[in-house]
Amino acid sequence: MDILFLLVPFSVVLVLVILGGLWWAVDRGQFDDIEGEGERILRDD
Repeated sequence: MDILFLLVPFSVVLVLVILGGLWWAVDRGQFDDIEGEGERILRDD
């Protein structure tokens, strides 16, 4: 039962870190042009 006092705050912090990373990626435009990167390798520049 004592382990819950460690695991619950750790899981909350982990969720906040994951959400912060997702927010950072969306804010920086990582998901703006998903198909363009897949087609880039097929084009001959």
